[in-house]
Amino acid sequence: MSVDTAEIMKIGLDLVNWNKLPSDSAIHLKGNNIRKVLITVDVSIAELIFANKINCDAVVAHHPIGVSYLKFHQVFSRHVDYMIQNGIAKDAAKRVVKELKRRVEIRSHASIYKQIVDTAKILEMPLVNIHQPCDEYMRRVIQEKIRNCKSNHKVSHLLNFIKEIPEFRNALNQPLVVLGSANNNVGRVALVVAAGTNGGFPVAKLYYQNNISTVIYLHIDPADAAKLNAEKIEGNLVILGHLAGDSIGLNALAAGLEEKGVETVKIGIVPASKRNRG
Repeated sequence: MSVDTAEIMKIGLDLVNWNKLPSDSAIHLKGNNIRKVLITVDVSIAELIFANKINCDAVVAHHPIGVSYLKFHQVFSRHVDYMIQNGIAKDAAKRVVKELKRRVEIRSHASIYKQIVDTAKILEMPLVNIHQPCDEYMRRVIQEKIRNCKSNHKVSHLLNFIKEIPEFRNALNQPLVVLGSANNNVGRVALVVAAGTNGGFPVAKLYYQNNISTVIYLHIDPADAAKLNAEKIEGNLVILGHLAGDSIGLNALAAGLEEKGVETVKIGIVPASKRNRG
């Protein structure tokens, strides 16, 4: 069997029953009769050449590239939704997210955004990136694991729930407490993933100021973590690991393609098998 790039994108959207394509995901070069796909977290010219060398018919990346990178900041509004759901005032939430969006929008102007897509065109290698749908799938998997975590459980118990997910168990860098302690009570928990990127210092601080005890990110800039600690903020911040988290959605996407009879080659992705990390 074979698929086209539109069907690949639909498989990604179907993971979470979405109909609308988010701005951080795109079909950069259309293609059809696709029977073998390279799946990778990040794509560069090297991955495109490698895919061509091993006779892949398309490349599916996770992180935004090209136009989806330039529009990346637009998906950050999801942070506002999460904060409102956790009882934070809409105006306060929108204010900190507006600053986050602006910072990333400005940074995008340093991007050499055409090079990878232009290379794919020269190689005639269909190219897709699927970001937020895969991350949303990951978020739901994590949420299902931690939903039975009680406020009087320790943060260490929360970590044990998360480590039941194979990708986190198999990863070389395990979930880490960067603010607070694994011996602290969990209290109220906010899972803050699948919003484009982490909210850094200002978003985490706003959660703690609104009676959230434990915030869960995939990752955080070390300077932001240091700032939270320097301000002696009371709360727990858990980072799960970027690659392991991204791998959850990409493994599900690969499984969806394989169900269609498409051969997948995954590189740089933490396996979803039950084996122990090594």
